[in-house]
Amino acid sequence: MTSSPGTPEIVILTGAGISRESGLHTFRDADGIWAKVRIEDVATPEAFARDPARVHAFYNARRRQLHDPGIQPNAAHLALARLEQARPPGAVLVITQNVDDLHERAGTRSLLHMHGELRRVRCEHCGARHLWTDDLATTTPCPACARTGGMRPDIVWFGEMPVGLEQAYAALARCRLFVSIGTSGAVYPAANFVAEAREGGAHTLELNLEPSAQASHFHEHRHGPAATIVPAWVEQILASPSQNR
Repeated sequence: MTSSPGTPEIVILTGAGISRESGLHTFRDADGIWAKVRIEDVATPEAFARDPARVHAFYNARRRQLHDPGIQPNAAHLALARLEQARPPGAVLVITQNVDDLHERAGTRSLLHMHGELRRVRCEHCGARHLWTDDLATTTPCPACARTGGMRPDIVWFGEMPVGLEQAYAALARCRLFVSIGTSGAVYPAANFVAEAREGGAHTLELNLEPSAQASHFHEHRHGPAATIVPAWVEQILASPSQNR
């Protein structure tokens, strides 16, 4: 399959496993975030309506963590940025389930945050979105409409529609290579991306610490820490760019 200009040849899905090696907690591990905090209390529209202060406290703590000087892009983030920079514009698309900004800080530009971003907020009164690095509170006024009580993290909560699905599915249908990095394979619709890519004729590769819930759907697997196996794979791609695998 030949990609037309602007159509990604390589689509890469990243999950919490790629950021764990930068010091950020995952969600679904035995010691992950959802083992300590109930989804129903902090990650649904109903939770925000019921107790916005609690939801703000949860996301404020996570946003503050990104200010920690020890939280930096790791070798896997940097390798993906290097891959994108080495290919023609638009040839690589990274779709991330992560809400941190480590891909951006590493230098990735063709990036889709399907679950939103910690460093963005939106106003439920006027719909305006803003870059945001400080804490949020119920008394925080919207910079656009000045109303209070409507500012919320620009995060896709359970029960809400992921961002950019139409773009993601279009890219999956036409890419030559789909790579999943550091994902559990348990969260839909991202868990179905490998099937979408295979249906479109793409080769599929899983780079993960261990086999995911969707491992049987991939043509190829490489297991190990993301900061080790992702740079090794990128070096292979850069050495043989025509193969795209």
